Amino acid sequence: MAQVVIRENEGIESAIRRFKREVSRAGILQDVRKNRHFETPLEKARRKASNRRRMRR
Repeated sequence: MAQVVIRENEGIESAIRRFKREVSRAGILQDVRKNRHFETPLEKARRKASNRRRMRR
């Protein structure tokens, strides 16, 4: 679970940026998208293309 503690004299914008960075590092959004019930055709094509790229390496 991503958690950010706001530092002293830190603006909310920088705390939000740090939170977004932590969420992306943890892979939370990717996991939610992967386990979502409906996947649009464009998302499906992008996922398959990235999987093909990953398999070629």
